[in-house]
Amino acid sequence: MTSLSDPHINVLLDIKTTLGEGPLWDADSERLHWVDSADGRIFRSTADGRELRAWEVGEPIGSIALSEDGTAFLAALKSGLYWVDQATGEKTLITDPEENDRTRLNDGKTDRQGRFIVGSMDTLEEDPLGRLYSYSPDGGLRVLDEGIICSNGPCFSPDGRILYFSDTWTGDIWSYDYDPDTGDATNRRVFAGVDTSRGGAADGATVDSEGYLWQALVYSGVIVRYAPDGTVDRTIEMPVLKCTSMNFGSPDLDTLYVTSMARPPLPRFPDDGQQRGSLFAITGLGVTGVPEHRFAGNA
Repeated sequence: MTSLSDPHINVLLDIKTTLGEGPLWDADSERLHWVDSADGRIFRSTADGRELRAWEVGEPIGSIALSEDGTAFLAALKSGLYWVDQATGEKTLITDPEENDRTRLNDGKTDRQGRFIVGSMDTLEEDPLGRLYSYSPDGGLRVLDEGIICSNGPCFSPDGRILYFSDTWTGDIWSYDYDPDTGDATNRRVFAGVDTSRGGAADGATVDSEGYLWQALVYSGVIVRYAPDGTVDRTIEMPVLKCTSMNFGSPDLDTLYVTSMARPPLPRFPDDGQQRGSLFAITGLGVTGVPEHRFAGNA
């Protein structure tokens, strides 16, 4: 295992996203993407925060993937799964799998074969109304799991054979056996329990090249690195309580980009400091990430 270094936490962009989420580094274009889930915006910038651009989607957004040719976003919106054309901003509905007015699509990530794995959530974050879906390049959509309150943190081991996932309010991070050929997710078990003593809950996650899971504990301002056996390897204290998700990026995949929220989605959640809503860049970690895959299809 690489010897981890002391991190340097910097504000890359202070744009006060109401609910920053879903950072996604695209190695082909060398651009970072993320969303403001509450305000319905997709952002893109260079690794150092230049050339900032935004797309308005007009409704809450949970996550995105890039099309195979890089010209469109596959976007998980409140009203369904859409293509969003980067040139025009035009939205095209693919499917709306949700049957409950209280639910919406939330966090998602592509597997190593280019399927989009995306979960849904109860917008009140109270009842198990959500599901975990797999959307394939051939247009097939199927349910991998259900009975979920708030879907978060789907990501894959470096070999693509373990799917990690959290239902935020269970207090557990789960892992599944994942078949890269069929896309089947089986044998769900508890990978790690979340320390909730400071009020934190599992939010977005990513995996590094050594197979360690990095998890944002929203509302407690902590990022945790878990070893492959589920034990806590390291914690990083963030300058804001509401850190939401992360992804390794930059040309060398050695910068950890972390999103945060400026305003909590519900009154019961805590307020935060002046840097709330910023996009952070953590360097000097001594570890690199795994390249994310584009969705294996086009609009």
